Amino acid sequence: KPLVADADCDVVICAPFVDLQAALDATEGSNIKIGAENCHWAESGAFTAEVSAPMLKAMGVPYVIIGHSERRQYFGETVNKRVRAALDNGLKVILCVGEVLEEREQGVTFEVVGMQTKIALQGVTAEELENVIIAYEPVWAIGTGKTATADQADEVNGYIRQVIAELYGKDAADAFVVQYGGSMNAKNADELLS
Repeated sequence: KPLVADADCDVVICAPFVDLQAALDATEGSNIKIGAENCHWAESGAFTAEVSAPMLKAMGVPYVIIGHSERRQYFGETVNKRVRAALDNGLKVILCVGEVLEEREQGVTFEVVGMQTKIALQGVTAEELENVIIAYEPVWAIGTGKTATADQADEVNGYIRQVIAELYGKDAADAFVVQYGGSMNAKNADELLS
């Protein structure tokens, strides 16, 4: 907590469901916010083991990650429904988008990331967009030790901002938060953050 007490940005830790209460307790009174790693699209129903957006809201969890590549790949994630559920319950969404290595090598990164962004934000109003952050996380750079260069990350982040401008206008795009994630570490953080 002392290391980020004077941070001039939002500080968010997204923890597994079983650790959310401990994380909330540990960060109480600090500038650190807690997020969940996912939420279900339905408020209730026969969805054993799923955690709904109202459950997260009731706990006091303000953020949720939606559309992480592993959720898309292994579980066929229904991203737009989850975004809608989170926003309808007052949560801030960290929306993950990104291409696999084969898509990057085939030169379709923009098409893939643009499609993921547009589908996920379908039905999201300009006002609601203020509660969305997009995290560009190329699948080929998550936990692989490979990292996008600063130029690659900047290029795709810029394209995402262009898509937001097309959907919501330049002012919304200029105010929108787009961030990079994927094998960031102490050695490459300065370059990527620049």
